Amino acid sequence: MSNLFQCQASCSHTQARAGVWQTPHGAVSTPKFMPVGTLGTVKGLTPEQLQEAGATMILANTYHLHLQPGEGIIERGGGLHQFMGWKGPILTDSGGFQVFSLSQLRKITEDGVTFRSPKDGRMINMTPENSIGIQNILGADVIMAFDECPPAHATREEVRAATERTCRWLERCIAAHQRPTEQALFGIVQGGIYLDLRATAARQLVELDLPGYAIGGVSVGEKPALIHQVVRETAPLLPESKPRYLMGVGTYREMVVAIASGIDLFDCVIPTRLGRHGAALVGGERWNLKNAQFREDFTPLDANCPCYTCQNFTRAYLNHLVRSREMLGYILISLHNVTELIGFTQKIREAILSDRFVTDFGHWIIAS
Repeated sequence: MSNLFQCQASCSHTQARAGVWQTPHGAVSTPKFMPVGTLGTVKGLTPEQLQEAGATMILANTYHLHLQPGEGIIERGGGLHQFMGWKGPILTDSGGFQVFSLSQLRKITEDGVTFRSPKDGRMINMTPENSIGIQNILGADVIMAFDECPPAHATREEVRAATERTCRWLERCIAAHQRPTEQALFGIVQGGIYLDLRATAARQLVELDLPGYAIGGVSVGEKPALIHQVVRETAPLLPESKPRYLMGVGTYREMVVAIASGIDLFDCVIPTRLGRHGAALVGGERWNLKNAQFREDFTPLDANCPCYTCQNFTRAYLNHLVRSREMLGYILISLHNVTELIGFTQKIREAILSDRFVTDFGHWIIAS
């Protein structure tokens, strides 16, 4: 797939940029937060609600969809877009992170990873070729290379071995990719907290001239200061002419630091996970709507938010729904949270376009 990313504006104060990226299912304006729909659904929200929230590209996960319902069923259902009723762009994660984080019994070799299915107990061998093959069948606009994501507590030697294996696996992913004109294959820069390993990996990946690049392994337990350092040092090593994706990050502060470093795309389960626990994102804060202070608060959740929740319901009603464990409460809060994070990146994009984006210790302001 030829490069279809265009930088529209660069910030004079930081490395931030605003761009637009063309995909087979529509354009993605950046910087952009992407909601996570692991099993082909962003939990609790319909495709129409996602569109109204401002979503353009959403995520799904190869590992989970392979286990249930299986890529064969999705293929017979017309591919992932038709199967889940989403007309916009989709990105599928390779399943590498889930294999390493969720599987209790696994064996890592140069060939790939053998693990026991948590669904039915059968042994599954996931290789770079298998991961790409599944993603080719699913039909997402962006597919991710199969990588080894070392945990935060891994030793330098363990991180080095995983990073080098990830680079070798990437070459196998490229060779296995059967739909390069329809699906953009992104490579993933690993390296843990070790900047020299990150730099070496980035250099090797850039030489392969991929449609896009991701920074992985920065949301697996590290302290925020280390995450910031890794992102600041790694992002500039990736091509300016290609989209840059920071995996698994979706908090305000981390996104601001990343955008200021030149990152374009983000994803995180935070908005819907918080919503399912009755917590709302408002003005950069997390509010527990179960709290008694909201029981007789008849104002909107956020008077400045355009979402359906804030335009139609009060904090008191949401408090009632959450306390009553009514499904509608979790849906309404999730809808707001997704709208909030997408809107957050949209506001930053507008500030970059007018060169008014300024960061201050992880916060951002609009310059006069």
